[in-house]
Amino acid sequence: MIVVGGGQSGLVAARNVLSGGHSVIVLEARERVGGRIWGHELKPGVVVERGGTFIGPTQDHLAALASELRVGTFPVYDSGNAVYYVDGQRTTYSDAGPLGSAPPDPTILADLASVVGTVDEMAATIDVNAPWTHPQAAEWDAMTFEAFVAQNSTTSRFRELATTVCRPIFGCEAHEISLLYTVFYVAASGNETNIGTFQRNFDTRNGAQQDGFVGGSQRIPETIAAHLGERVHLGQPVRRITQHAGTVEVHTDHLTARGKRVIVACAPALADRIACEPGMPAQRDHLTQREPMGQLVKVTAIYDKPFWRAQGLTGQTVSLDGLASVTFDDSPQQGGLGALLAFVGGDSARSYLAMGTHEREASVLGDLANYFGPKARQPRQVIETLWPEEVYSRGCPVGLGIPGTLSAYGPSLREPVGSIHWAGTESSGYWNGYMDGAVRAGQRAATEVLAEL
Repeated sequence: MIVVGGGQSGLVAARNVLSGGHSVIVLEARERVGGRIWGHELKPGVVVERGGTFIGPTQDHLAALASELRVGTFPVYDSGNAVYYVDGQRTTYSDAGPLGSAPPDPTILADLASVVGTVDEMAATIDVNAPWTHPQAAEWDAMTFEAFVAQNSTTSRFRELATTVCRPIFGCEAHEISLLYTVFYVAASGNETNIGTFQRNFDTRNGAQQDGFVGGSQRIPETIAAHLGERVHLGQPVRRITQHAGTVEVHTDHLTARGKRVIVACAPALADRIACEPGMPAQRDHLTQREPMGQLVKVTAIYDKPFWRAQGLTGQTVSLDGLASVTFDDSPQQGGLGALLAFVGGDSARSYLAMGTHEREASVLGDLANYFGPKARQPRQVIETLWPEEVYSRGCPVGLGIPGTLSAYGPSLREPVGSIHWAGTESSGYWNGYMDGAVRAGQRAATEVLAEL
């Protein structure tokens, strides 16, 4: 059996197929494993995250895998107050209150309660494994999330906040995704016994950003790859998949792998770049044309120590000004260094990518100085990860459900095409777009294949 993609989903699939008693080969385009999970080592054992970072409640498939592989977790620093920055004004607040990580801006409280409450109620009616079957799927999918917020809110400030929140979560603006996709994404922020909610998706305390991984999240795919050994082939971008009667050939520039089944474990937009013979069915082909990657940049400023903690700050920010709309404390558990992680997404990412290197750095450090004071302008190092320019990602964190896509083409996210099966976090029901979703998708695809071998 052949796996295309050495990210977390593909490696989990390969591991499970191998455990099921079958041979497997993994073809990964990059010179590393992990895909959108990528650590940056500052010094031996001291890592900050360039990609997937956090784990939180109900992400039980990821938690079980990490435990099995003996990759520990630690709580993200969350002692003190977060920063809310708007119209050039800085205030602080605790995320321990009923609003969680949402800022307690009195001008938006009524809209916040109404819109978030409505979205949560809608999410509770969604089947995360088939959101396109909802009785109002076509109606919700025809509307953008921005249009829904405009119809159900009274203040421009809240409408601005709604788009600001979309930038780090999806890597897009609120007008780029459908209401159905947004409601599904919220519904997916749970598991089989816990209904998904917006707060669980967005919050740090009791939410998806609650914990980090000791030594970095890339330790998980690296540990699996080490177990698979020579079955993992790096630097092998797949160009073509050819199906014959009973066999599949997968072609890279340097080798051809043959097997009975293949799992393609990458985002639909990336899978679309692989030529297939015979060609994909129309439904699958149109799906891959309509699920673009989010536009997200991660910028991490490294300091001699996490100076903001002495100010009583958590390192977390929600900002309606500047390019860095959300920040977190990504300081390594060991080593004493401080790290502020800034998310730049959607239109802000497009503006950022149009700048020169020095202008980009100055812009984000200026934002951090607004949030945390002048010391933020003097990091020892700045690490930027331009996910939209990564050839084998073309964006982050997730493939987007633009209006009209999920209701019309959703089943093709997982439906096998002959001997080709699909994995990757975009094909998951629960925790779609997250590392837990990647694990779930890899497990599901492996189960499909094992039933056929």
